[in-house]
Amino acid sequence: MDGDELPGAQRRVWTAMPAGTRAALAGLSGADLRTLLLGVARDRAAAARPPEVVRRWREDRFVRPARADPRVLAQAEARMWQLLPADIAGVELSPVVPVGTCSAVAPVSQNRIVTTMRASEVLSDPTNALAVEAAVRRRRQSEVHLAAAHRVLRAQDFGSEASAHFRLFALVSSARDTGSGGTQARLLVRHLTYWRTVLAELAPAAAPQLHVTTFDDRVVRERLTDTVRPALAGDGVPLVDEPERSRGRGYYTGCALRITVRGGSLEIGDGGLTDWTARLSGDAKERCLVSCLATERLVDSISH
Repeated sequence: MDGDELPGAQRRVWTAMPAGTRAALAGLSGADLRTLLLGVARDRAAAARPPEVVRRWREDRFVRPARADPRVLAQAEARMWQLLPADIAGVELSPVVPVGTCSAVAPVSQNRIVTTMRASEVLSDPTNALAVEAAVRRRRQSEVHLAAAHRVLRAQDFGSEASAHFRLFALVSSARDTGSGGTQARLLVRHLTYWRTVLAELAPAAAPQLHVTTFDDRVVRERLTDTVRPALAGDGVPLVDEPERSRGRGYYTGCALRITVRGGSLEIGDGGLTDWTARLSGDAKERCLVSCLATERLVDSISH
């Protein structure tokens, strides 16, 4: 990228550096660059003083504690684990994942992710990490169903009142395509049934809803009609068509989901079909469904 093509902040910094700095840094090996950056971090940490740490604790949205009551949150998540089918494996994810875990498989800017100095990034979405684990496990299993509950950190600014970090309970399923949308339908029934069970037990008074949108996929649309909807028929949390939705097109493939409370006015979860495990495994026949729920929003909707 030429200097004139750089974003304004980057162009300003490079212009202030001695001539040749950028080329010299670009020529370093990954190991040498990490060594250099770790040295800089060590020097900056050595210069930090306790009052500065306290100031950052008050002002930095990345480090401020969440407002949720951890006892209430833990109780809700514990019940969600109890309601999880036994054949869905729980995964305790690391706080960091390989750099590019999100942007390598999804149209996500790295600017939204907190990148570390050690070729890793702070976990910003457990569904991406679970998709990598699913691709690894699919080498020895006919199909994979995984779940994780994790606090994630995202770099984008959600507003002064919103936290940069929050907890998500996530599901990821991956299996080989059996044709005619059968695999996608089976995975959708599994995820939607679970979220319906969670909402019916934990938030029945909050008017929960499940929403579904198809993106230009006739086969998936047909399976929603003849397979998914009949499987979720009956009283309980409604499954609502949302044909006007455009958000998520390009991120999800074929079908997207939303989980809401308060009659659809507050979104607490999202998901959809993706090509992530297909890309990670190099197998175009792989099918993957991801979905997640923000447990702090769920708890908040219950208490208000």
